[in-house]
Amino acid sequence: MSVLVLALSLSAAFCLGTGFVLQQNAAQRAPLSDFLSFRLLLDLMRMPRWLGGLALMVVGMGLSAVALTHGEISLVEPLVATNLLFALAESRRQTRQSVGRQGWAGLALLAGGVTAFIVAGRPRGGDAVTDPLRHWLIIGLTVGLALLLTTCAKKSRLIIGPVLLGLAAGLLYGVQDALTRVSGQRFAAGGWSEFVIGWQPYAVLVLGVTGLVLVQSAFETAPLRMSLPALTAAQPLAGILCGVGFLGDRLRTDTGALAWEAWGLAAIVCGIVLLGLHPAMPRGLGEPRRERDLQPR
Repeated sequence: MSVLVLALSLSAAFCLGTGFVLQQNAAQRAPLSDFLSFRLLLDLMRMPRWLGGLALMVVGMGLSAVALTHGEISLVEPLVATNLLFALAESRRQTRQSVGRQGWAGLALLAGGVTAFIVAGRPRGGDAVTDPLRHWLIIGLTVGLALLLTTCAKKSRLIIGPVLLGLAAGLLYGVQDALTRVSGQRFAAGGWSEFVIGWQPYAVLVLGVTGLVLVQSAFETAPLRMSLPALTAAQPLAGILCGVGFLGDRLRTDTGALAWEAWGLAAIVCGIVLLGLHPAMPRGLGEPRRERDLQPR
């Protein structure tokens, strides 16, 4: 594994984890009438804390994009998923909660899962699939699932809506990461002239803004612990699917390697859930949000 990719990925994870906590602290004060509306971003832009969190998120995504130009998405995504560790550290600093058994268990599972997946799978680059049908099929299914989850979130709202929105945003961010890598490859191959004529950079922008609306809507309606674990778990899974599906990433496929890779992914998800549900994670507003508060005034 490249030291540069490791450093970039972990730096991105730090920026993203800290940024998510700052964004949720601000988003919980936004009007609920802006739920799943682009107006929400306009309201949040008036809050310095949210702008600081957004700046960290943008820096994190930029570092992740640079890492994707030097390493496979199947390698970068599990490393960036450790952003939850930094989110927990920032939350713990604010709440003064101890790590406890749950925190250490989540830490061990997440770190062990990332290590097992990378060591067993040995992600490496290969020839990207040129068949556009494969690209559109995988992207379409992933984005379609995100849209379905968002539709269900509108109906359930405060019950499991934030979890569904976190899953949907994670899926979109996973596809965004894959298209970011493709955009970087186009730029490296032909410079700006090749970069601007492709549809991928514009899709990256659309996916990023849409994902941001979904994330902030989840943050404003429920504690961070309900949405961030789902977001953090879905993003690497979607990214790895795209990486192996059409970007040419290769993983070891012998029986032993597949078993360890499956265990690694399962451990990553379990660790994310344990850390996301840790008492140190912000609980949000003192009073629970109510369904009638979502109605426009």
